[in-house]
Amino acid sequence: MPETPTLADLVAPLGVSQFFQDVQGETYRRFEGRAGRFADLLPWPALNAILRQHRLEFPRLRLALDGTPVPMESYTDLVPTRRSGTVPRLRAAPFTEQLRGGATMVLDAIQELSDPIGDLARGLEHDLRESVQVNLYAGWGVTHGFDVHWDDHDAFIIQVAGRKRWRMHGPTRPAPLHRDVEQPDRPGEPIDDFILEDGGVLYVPRGHWHDVTAVGEMSLHLTLGFSPATGIDLVSWLADKLRASTVFRQDLPRFGTEEERAARAAALRAELEATLTAGVLDRFLTERDSSAPAHPRVGLPWAATSGLLPDGDETEVRFLVPRAVLEEGDGRVTLLADGKRFVFAGAAAPLLKALLDGTPQAVKRLAELSELDRGTVRTFLGELTTQGLLSIG
Repeated sequence: MPETPTLADLVAPLGVSQFFQDVQGETYRRFEGRAGRFADLLPWPALNAILRQHRLEFPRLRLALDGTPVPMESYTDLVPTRRSGTVPRLRAAPFTEQLRGGATMVLDAIQELSDPIGDLARGLEHDLRESVQVNLYAGWGVTHGFDVHWDDHDAFIIQVAGRKRWRMHGPTRPAPLHRDVEQPDRPGEPIDDFILEDGGVLYVPRGHWHDVTAVGEMSLHLTLGFSPATGIDLVSWLADKLRASTVFRQDLPRFGTEEERAARAAALRAELEATLTAGVLDRFLTERDSSAPAHPRVGLPWAATSGLLPDGDETEVRFLVPRAVLEEGDGRVTLLADGKRFVFAGAAAPLLKALLDGTPQAVKRLAELSELDRGTVRTFLGELTTQGLLSIG
């Protein structure tokens, strides 16, 4: 099978550490690559199968033309079910007619519908330490699907096939938020105007205005969106932690004296300052990572049997929690994953370290990495499977 692109592949020739230091959150950046290098992520037959085999409701699947949504009833039927309700069914002829007329197709969260794209999203979540959603955009016309706009998340754009024209306008407000005290000003003229070619990658930080236009030929790109943690996220986390404080749980002295209200404000400030220690960012980010959910992947038929794994040691298993955290000490290793805490003997550390990046690992190799016997390794992997942290293949 073709190798899944990594973050290092997307930002080459820039190194990952240099990307984090100089580019992420600061400026947009183009990364050129050979044509066809992303074709295996989503071949056209695979996209056709997704459209044929799934009930894709609006707005997850939608069409846009000149910045306006195309009415879904013009290309979708709602078909009654035998029991109750209706389900959407795509009407191929009017759907493709809209595409020929210049509409852009958008399909959200396609990582849930495609294994290659799902593997890409899991790998990037491991590297970026943030949840990743992948949306698809496909068009054939000369119009633009959306007017000049900014997004409240960072994004990598991967040009899978064809070409697309991008005009970058830059930011007009530093690090704007979806829920903000004010909206960014409208931008002026573009600061850059270029064609993103097949095999190219574009990184766009949150708040950078841009618009995208088809160039009269087929284009298919994926937008990989992610939202780095902010100080607002930290404050929200602290608010939950402060529920342990009696001072913060108590009613405010609305009808107290001025001195009583001033004393309460001082007490609240002291409690808050006590939480803002030098390590508060590390604690927050560790808990944010350890609470990130596992990616759903069911290893049938074996996961439904008492053995949990096939007999052969050539079987490959895959860890399903991209942002899991390992802590070692006192002869033990602690796994923080999917909002849960697991403590194992230190001998399990080599196995967990090999699994953590999410790449498939053969049971035989995992047994060779550790000092544990084959039966113990299989029992250990089976326990991870029962917890929803591991799957076959």
